[in-house]
Amino acid sequence: MSAPVSPFAAHRVYVRDRFQWTSADAYLFDIDGTLVNCRDAVHYRAFHEATRRVLQIEPSLDGLHLHGNTDIGILRAALAREGLAGAAVDRHLPQIVELMCAEVLRNRAHMRPEPCASIRDLLVFLQERGKLLGTASGNLEPIGWLKVEEAGLKSLLSFGAFAWPSESRAEIFRHGIALARQRLSTTASVCVVGDTPADIESAKAVNVPVIAIATGIYSFSDLVACDPDACFKCASDLLALP
Repeated sequence: MSAPVSPFAAHRVYVRDRFQWTSADAYLFDIDGTLVNCRDAVHYRAFHEATRRVLQIEPSLDGLHLHGNTDIGILRAALAREGLAGAAVDRHLPQIVELMCAEVLRNRAHMRPEPCASIRDLLVFLQERGKLLGTASGNLEPIGWLKVEEAGLKSLLSFGAFAWPSESRAEIFRHGIALARQRLSTTASVCVVGDTPADIESAKAVNVPVIAIATGIYSFSDLVACDPDACFKCASDLLALP
């Protein structure tokens, strides 16, 4: 059951009773919809180009669950609709992954990632308070880093956990938590920041608190209904809290 939400919370801000959003030692930020929104099709087209070159097919991504998924999860779903699954996909994944990353790098000049509203201010706010900042994303690693670099945010992030060889978002978060604790201590507290129900569900699966920000395709109401520890319309709403 979802936590009760006040009338004010239904508009922009919800914080679970006694949850202190600034209390974590480290924060893991999702990329797409949380740190940046991409106004280009470079990443999207890389799926088609890589599978075309490796398998001679261009599976459609239309109708697939993309937001909150991982690059590997999307690949598997797209290829499954073409009749390829399991070991038939596993044999080709390393080459497809390599070509996807190379294709995005080749088209780097056409990437148009835009930082989400006030997200730079939030990263700076946390960094100035000694927090360790990283990313935990369903992107393949070179693609994810290119997005945050092109958006001018990479210098604010110390480490990252990505799809491949991890495939599920929960696995990626678990890896990100381990990386944060390697840098701090085994008892360091970690908080996830994301923009999808999958981020909330996966953070719960690995037993860390989660802050949801409605800067992706999901509304504030959609995210509050998934029972995060806190939810905000955008990063400026966190910074406005007393």
